[in-house]
Amino acid sequence: MSLKIRNMIIAVLTFGGGTALLCLFTFIHINQGNVSIPVESVLGAIFHPQDILEHHTIRYLRLPRALMGVIAGGALAVAGVILQTVTKNPLASASTLGIHSGTYFAVVFATVLFPTALIGNGIVVAFLGGILTFVIVFILSGGNNASPVRMVLAGMIVTFLFSSLTSVLQIFYENETAGLFLWGAGTLIQNDWSGVQFSLPIVIIGVIFITFLSFKLDTLTLGDDVAIALGQSVNRIKFISVIIAVLLTSVTVSVVGPIGFVGLVAPHLIKLIGYRKHFPLLIASFIWGANVLLLADILARVIDPSFSELPVGAITALIGAPWLIYLVLRMKKNKYGSENSSIIAGRTTMRLPLKIVVPVLCVIIICTLFISLASGNYGFEPILTFQALFGDNEFMKNVILNLRLPRALVALLSGMILAVSGLIFQGVLRNPLADPSVIGITSGAGVGALLTMYVFGISAIWIPVGAMIGSFVFFLIVMILAIRASFQPAILALLGIGISAFGSAVIQILVVQADMGVASALTWLSGTTYARGWSELVQYLIWPVLILIPILLMRIRKLDTLSLGDETATGLGLSVMTTRFQLALLATLLAAFSVAAVGAIGFVGLIAPHFARLLVGPSNQRLLPVTMLIGGVLLMVADVFSRTLLAPNEIPSGILVAIIGAPYFLWLMKRSG
Repeated sequence: MSLKIRNMIIAVLTFGGGTALLCLFTFIHINQGNVSIPVESVLGAIFHPQDILEHHTIRYLRLPRALMGVIAGGALAVAGVILQTVTKNPLASASTLGIHSGTYFAVVFATVLFPTALIGNGIVVAFLGGILTFVIVFILSGGNNASPVRMVLAGMIVTFLFSSLTSVLQIFYENETAGLFLWGAGTLIQNDWSGVQFSLPIVIIGVIFITFLSFKLDTLTLGDDVAIALGQSVNRIKFISVIIAVLLTSVTVSVVGPIGFVGLVAPHLIKLIGYRKHFPLLIASFIWGANVLLLADILARVIDPSFSELPVGAITALIGAPWLIYLVLRMKKNKYGSENSSIIAGRTTMRLPLKIVVPVLCVIIICTLFISLASGNYGFEPILTFQALFGDNEFMKNVILNLRLPRALVALLSGMILAVSGLIFQGVLRNPLADPSVIGITSGAGVGALLTMYVFGISAIWIPVGAMIGSFVFFLIVMILAIRASFQPAILALLGIGISAFGSAVIQILVVQADMGVASALTWLSGTTYARGWSELVQYLIWPVLILIPILLMRIRKLDTLSLGDETATGLGLSVMTTRFQLALLATLLAAFSVAAVGAIGFVGLIAPHFARLLVGPSNQRLLPVTMLIGGVLLMVADVFSRTLLAPNEIPSGILVAIIGAPYFLWLMKRSG
């Protein structure tokens, strides 16, 4: 078969086959619904409409939803192509660069505080949020010199930050944002043609405009120097292209919410077929992006026949997260550097002796504990607290001893456990970015706990068992992928994003299925110390501190040996794989107990080990006690602020930690150059 005939067959299958598949998916999509409508009525409603209920259902509910899926899927795929070309990053998309989270936060922020700014479905606000997010990620990751890893990691952290800020607004303004929870997970629900009429002209103009720039985008792939030599104004092309990409993203977010991974999956499908020139790449990506999104919406309604509306964004994450993992593993050898590459390890600036650091941290813990006991809805009341503890005020004494004290101790022990878990994962995976939440262990524990609570209807005492099973399953996945990736730190960080996204999608589906209230769902997902008491302390937290951490203390030297590299560690007589597995299993169990007690709190296991390294150096024997104490202090401080900042309302502790941790992490990225 000649090359010309082969290319013709590929073109026919890509464009003709893709269009035929799109028509098929559209027809299947229109036939889905709460009420079964005969095929003859569906065809009649499209070609010979009459003034009857069946035809109105097809024409004003189902057709607009299907066409919105085509428009949104195509627009997100085209935006993905543009972002991948401009950033020279094969993993770039609106979701991986944080643009979705920025647009979503901007719309929620405007809904709460500036509702008059939401003109035109809020597209202006969404656009400004998307542009601001892209600029932040682009600058923090190094601009034109940014590596794919740094850019995606910056996008991940910015996503954490904006998601936390969005959750705060949704929790405290539940009535104002009541309709935004399902929309925020991505949904194609349309009640009329207004969404299609609004978005279609903008998407058509954007796609036509970028196709006119397709030749210029081709020159960008040759490198900036070659493009300049060919007479192209590189910065102007990039600026216009990014504006179009963010505009296409913003118009979809303003109508259907942030739907992730379509802009990653569709362009790579076309690139795998062999297309590199941007004109056919953009057109084919639009067709197949629409296919991916329509298929995801069809699957959402197949998975849930009750049609209680699973968010299509969660389904695209279920499809896209494994795809991201596949792409990372497929491209690891030639995209992300050597096996021994390391990123953003905490730099040692001082080596303070433990006999100074540990007592100081203990004093800080005692002071924080007293502040916690003395803080309530009426602020800081130390004299009243002292009188209650040593006087006759039985009511205040009961509040302090049965509410505030156990809650503070839960925060202290949970913080310690999460910090130690993060330290072990960083050592085992040779990855200074490892943390139970970042690499997906916390998501796994959350999936297990929610399945236990809402699917099996098992008593609450079995929640930690479910959390442990879920975290163990995700732990096995992480270890298998880590072996495939030769434990390369950068690769593992990217794989963790994919695993976390998959777990978060499952959690999102379970939350919608369980019909949890928006505020309670967000609170649980964010992690909170609210209403935690002696039972959580005794059931979930005492045992890991008394049993698992002493076991870890006896094996901590092996982490120092692992840090020398696999060959050296093997030469010193260490069974590397067995040691990695055992230590990572201990870290997983610690994270599972914490999730069972306080939910999915992130960043503690990332920040505490880094800060400990700044104080006492890289030796894990010295790091373990310091990391434990810093983690405890961090979550205790977050707990105090969660109760007092907006009293009598509470901010979930996990959100506060993320709001503190994300800027710190971004500063760390910028500082490391």
